[in-house]
Amino acid sequence: MKILHTSDWHLGHTLYDYDRTEEQTSMLHQMVAIVHEHKPDVFLLSGDVYHTYQPSAAVQTLFTNALVEIHDANPSMTIIITAGNHDSSSKHDIFQTPWKALKVHTIGNIKEADEMIIEIPGKGFVVAVPYVNERSMPEGFYQQLLDMAAERNTEGLPVVLMAHTTVRGCDFIGHDNASDKTVGGIDAYDISELGTGYDYAALGHIHHEQFVTGGHHKVRYCGSPIPISFDENYPHSVSLVDIASHGEQPDVKKIEIRNTRPLVTLPTEGTTSFEEAKDLLQNYPDDIGAYIRLNVHVKDFLPTDAQAEAELLTENKMCRFCYINIMREKEKNDKSKSMSVQEFKMENPIEIAGRYAEDNDIDFDEDLQQLFREALEMVREDERQ
Repeated sequence: MKILHTSDWHLGHTLYDYDRTEEQTSMLHQMVAIVHEHKPDVFLLSGDVYHTYQPSAAVQTLFTNALVEIHDANPSMTIIITAGNHDSSSKHDIFQTPWKALKVHTIGNIKEADEMIIEIPGKGFVVAVPYVNERSMPEGFYQQLLDMAAERNTEGLPVVLMAHTTVRGCDFIGHDNASDKTVGGIDAYDISELGTGYDYAALGHIHHEQFVTGGHHKVRYCGSPIPISFDENYPHSVSLVDIASHGEQPDVKKIEIRNTRPLVTLPTEGTTSFEEAKDLLQNYPDDIGAYIRLNVHVKDFLPTDAQAEAELLTENKMCRFCYINIMREKEKNDKSKSMSVQEFKMENPIEIAGRYAEDNDIDFDEDLQQLFREALEMVREDERQ
């Protein structure tokens, strides 16, 4: 079975209020070309199709048009899409029936096993599990589905598991305020909780492509096809996976996706003063389309018009200036932290809550942190629905 594994498209994502339709459209065109060239048996999109629970009509049209083009590039191919934590699960389920005419299966919520175990005739089986909050995930659910797939797999065909989650031991570089315990609001699972019996686990959620430690070279995040933040300063790609038969090691090749407007940080290493950063911005080539972030160290505060000054320097350039990333020099014994509005927006809610607790002599222990995460997830779950 030949598989094209992709995830985390985040269609509709804007970068500091800049529209990214141009880059997203280019990425989708590359996706169509890859399908046309390699003719996979299965196309797997492991969650986070959209960046928000309520994508605009234009963004949904971009997706549906691309999906039709991907199908037309290889009409015999099966397409399987699962919801991620950024997606509305109900939106994935609404058009299940019409999509099946194009061999597209969309899984937004946990369903009957028959709908989540998808047979690719003569090729293999895909166990497609969407993102669900851990409170809604039945204990041992992955293994139950894999056991049912094994019962049907009388010919020794490859078995693939799809999931959108955080697995312990993954490299979460590029994700803001992530830790070994939680990334992007999803608490980490132990790899054993995915069960056994699959030949390849096609994971979504982590944007840095990788095999997960302890997964015996068959548990993989394919990564996002284009970067979502400046800290995702690594190549982005999709994964082409070949599995000869059940029990065989998957053969994985990366196919890089070219971003038409890269995310550039100045200086490329470390930080500099605001005056030197302005010089770097002034000298940036006029004819290169990019998003620009400045890494600036300051002792106190930047001038009030710093953002406007930087924007003015790019007025006649093709690049788009985004923001000044402030690295504040701290005085010894000074534990306080003043933040700009931009810095505040970039903070993880639990970090802000922890800082508030510290300032008010509240013991923000692990139990309280877990309650906070659950309350935050309940709010997000309501938004997703």
